[in-house]
Amino acid sequence: MNMLVCIKQVPGTSKVEVDPVTGVLKRDGIDSKMNPYDLYALETALMLKEKHGGEIKVITMGPPQAGEIIKEAYAMGADEGVILSDRRFAGADVLATSYTLSQGVKKMDEFDIVICGKQTTDGDTAQVGPEMAEYLNIPHIANVLKILEVKDNSIVVEMDMPDTIEVAEIKFPCLLTVEKDIFEPRLPSYKRKKNTENREIKFYSLDNFEDKDEKKYGLSGSPTQVERIFPPAVNDHKEIWRGSAEELSDRIFKALKESKFI
Repeated sequence: MNMLVCIKQVPGTSKVEVDPVTGVLKRDGIDSKMNPYDLYALETALMLKEKHGGEIKVITMGPPQAGEIIKEAYAMGADEGVILSDRRFAGADVLATSYTLSQGVKKMDEFDIVICGKQTTDGDTAQVGPEMAEYLNIPHIANVLKILEVKDNSIVVEMDMPDTIEVAEIKFPCLLTVEKDIFEPRLPSYKRKKNTENREIKFYSLDNFEDKDEKKYGLSGSPTQVERIFPPAVNDHKEIWRGSAEELSDRIFKALKESKFI
C-alpha cells in the first residue's frame, strides 16, 4: 500500500505578526512546528504500513525551512519527502493551496491513499483535503475516526458526522482526512533521526508542474482575499472587590447588567 501524507509547518506560537498589506502571517524568524493534526495523519499511515506494508511519502508546501518537518517525518518512519517551494505559491488561499498540492501529488508516483489531518492550526479551514481530492478527481471521506478494514481495492472507515457515527467503504485511490482521536502519534526515533539525517528531500517548483499557469497559484490564483486580519486585543484589566456575600453578589449583578450580559 502506497500512502501520501500531507503535512504543514505552522507557527509554534500564537504571537505572530500580520502583514498589513497582504493580510498573511509573517512566518520569517518565528519558531515553527509540524501542524499537530498532521501528526495523527502520519501516525495513521505508519500504522497502516506496519499492518499491510507499503511506502509512505510526505508532501508539504512552503519555504525551504519546511524541510525541518520533513526530517521529523523521516524520524517517525516516513520514506520520502517533497517540498513544493516557489515564491509564486506565496499568499495562496485554500483553493490555490489545494490546487498547488494536487499538482505536486501528480508529480509523485501512484498512490493508494492520500491522508490529511483534519485541519491546520494557522488556517483552521478544514477545506484543503477535500478540495485536493476534487482536483485529483478521486473520492474522499472527511472526519475519519477509525480504520475498520483494509481490502485489496478499498478501505472501510468509521467517520464522525454531526449527529451520527457512520461506516463507509471507499475505493482506492482515495483521500482521507482524519480526526485527532484516531491514533496516538509516536515520538520521533533518535536512532532513525541519525540514520535519515542525510536522506534526500525533493523540491518542486512551478516549473516542474504540468500546469504552469501562474494565475492559478499564490495570490493570483486565490479567488478569496482577506479583508482584514489582526491579532486579538489583549485585555489584562482586573478589579478586586471586597465585601460581604450580599454586597458582592449585588455588585456582580449590576456589573453584568451594565455590560448587557443579562
